Amino acid sequence: MSIFKDLLVTERIELDREVADWRAGIRVAGALLEKTHSIDSSYTDSMIASVEENGPYIVVAPGFAFAHARPSAAVHETAMSWVRLSSPVSFGHEKNDPVDLIVALAAKDANSHTKAMATLAKALGKYRQALNEATTPEEIQEILEKAAAGTPKRASADQNKNTENRKSESVQTNTRDKILTVCGNGLGTSLFLKNTLEQVFDAWGWGPYMTVEATDTISAKGKAKEADLIMTSGEIARTLGDVGIPVQVINDFTSTDEIDAALRELYDV
Repeated sequence: MSIFKDLLVTERIELDREVADWRAGIRVAGALLEKTHSIDSSYTDSMIASVEENGPYIVVAPGFAFAHARPSAAVHETAMSWVRLSSPVSFGHEKNDPVDLIVALAAKDANSHTKAMATLAKALGKYRQALNEATTPEEIQEILEKAAAGTPKRASADQNKNTENRKSESVQTNTRDKILTVCGNGLGTSLFLKNTLEQVFDAWGWGPYMTVEATDTISAKGKAKEADLIMTSGEIARTLGDVGIPVQVINDFTSTDEIDAALRELYDV
């Protein structure tokens, strides 16, 4: 079954929309979700309030904002909307402005959209130009399905017995073998970053031996002692402050190269 068949229907995709600013952009994305009765308007207000309170942490890659808020009674079904802007707008992000693509997520829980998030992260990292040039909602869906078809399943420990010593040979220091990815809500940008981080670990052969947990800012402070490090945005890093373990700022949540370089330095690989 198509990953995006129900999650991102064509009625929730709008291309080359003109908006005045980032708030208007999120409102358009929210209106598409409202139109299919996936959310109430209060959820759109919450997506805007999240940026006002936490800063532009949802701008997770150059030109891309992933709008979302916490699950609530205002969410009737897990759904996404897609708004490509005709003229980019500024969110105030130091590295990734201006934004010309806003994807909004409304999630009823933290699990129902995980496979789609992995596909979206890969699609934006590999097929961004094609997504920019698509002329119809159907083309957007086709590109996302192409990315999904090329996403391998994560290997299990049993499937990786031949590589079980690779991690111990590479890293000589004691580690907790766990990384936290953190955002304001614990199920949006943090899950996006988690998916890209797991791609890097899988490429290294470390996938079966590392735990990556997506969480929110409040929970992260309590869970920090269980982890080797935290990966997050600059805005969330400032909110967290000193949590007793390294906090690594990632600018492009779709970039396996940026995350690979950060991990190699942090784990001395």
